[in-house]
Amino acid sequence: MIINFSVENFGSIKEKQTLSFLANKSDHLENYYIIEPIKGLRLNKLALIYGANASGKTTVLKALDFLREICTNPFDKKTDKFNFEPFLFDENTPRENTKFELEFVQSGVKYFYEVELNKNCIIFEKLFNYNTNKALIFERHTNEKKELTSIKFGSKIKKRKTLEDNLEIFTLWNNTVLGGFQKANLDSFELMESSEWFKNLLNLAIDNKKSEEFVTLLLEEQNISKSFILNILQKADLNISDLDLNIQNEDLDDDTVSFFSKKYGNKAVEELRDKAKIREVTLTHNVKGKNYSLNVDSESKGTQRYLGYSGLLNMLIKFERFIMPIDELEASLHPDLFQHFLFLFIVNSKNSQLIVTTHNREILNNRDLFRDDVIWFTDKNEDSATELYSLADFDSSVVRDTSNVFNAYKSGKLGGVPNLGDYYIDLNESE
Repeated sequence: MIINFSVENFGSIKEKQTLSFLANKSDHLENYYIIEPIKGLRLNKLALIYGANASGKTTVLKALDFLREICTNPFDKKTDKFNFEPFLFDENTPRENTKFELEFVQSGVKYFYEVELNKNCIIFEKLFNYNTNKALIFERHTNEKKELTSIKFGSKIKKRKTLEDNLEIFTLWNNTVLGGFQKANLDSFELMESSEWFKNLLNLAIDNKKSEEFVTLLLEEQNISKSFILNILQKADLNISDLDLNIQNEDLDDDTVSFFSKKYGNKAVEELRDKAKIREVTLTHNVKGKNYSLNVDSESKGTQRYLGYSGLLNMLIKFERFIMPIDELEASLHPDLFQHFLFLFIVNSKNSQLIVTTHNREILNNRDLFRDDVIWFTDKNEDSATELYSLADFDSSVVRDTSNVFNAYKSGKLGGVPNLGDYYIDLNESE
């Protein structure tokens, strides 16, 4: 689980910004929102991020997803470059390094990870854990001129000399140490645990198609039950009585099979056959006692999106260890359905976390439904840089315990809303 995530000089983010899941002392709704992975460490399950368009909401999620990517999918060539932009509205930041810090819990142990990089390489990297006292796992430096990595492990790490010698071979200058570990046949409990944490950080969910394909794959591999999906869809009042997954194998011609077999091997042929499969989900609606079946592509965007989310919800609830970032959860969803999804997660999940960007303000109308420390806002400052802050950061002079947060947000007291001009356009203005 995430304790704190910080990012600096990434996209619209200039100065260090921190998204924290640390819960404050309030006992409001703590039985639903708060988990305690380590005794005394109270963490929120949810972070809801509000803000105007182009304020940097999605940038926060993309930064976390970028960190996941470089720790789980290392480059194979030294010439590969990282696909991101630093903060560009400044004379200095385009030439400065980008930095990430992550404090997280894995298997009841707290870890602290930091990494500094530019578009070409990883400059610096360090990992600690706090099993009892703070202990160094590894520290890494890169010689940019020689394009070489230097790694030193902490004194308490088993077989540290073997790890240092071998990981320096596998960790290219543009790989993280955790990324290099993915390519190496090495045994390290601490690196294995840290890598496992990043694998449980799910890909950023942005569009309908990706989440649909995800739930289809879960159904095909029987990692999710049909009854679970139906239960979620029926609770959402979508008038769906049944669901079927139809899989058709598309034949590959002999020449294609022969070519891939000779060039890439039989495993590549099987992967190609799998990609050639046609997977169709059909939803059945019961109307006045009669059943009518529709291909999911003929369903509304909201139904398609909620079907995909049902698979994500299954992962978050069933496996109890995943972290799911979702951009604009409310897209194509009715406000009530948006809330329904959130509360299904809050009530049923045990050790998973959900990070959501949204424009849906309805939930802010009722403080009986949320904790202040799960509500976050992004806003642009005078440098056009993103600032990230929590509702819990405001003192009582701005937001009292009895205040209607919806009205405070709508009026601009909390920031995160667009500063719009009037509605009039001068049609006679010369071009």
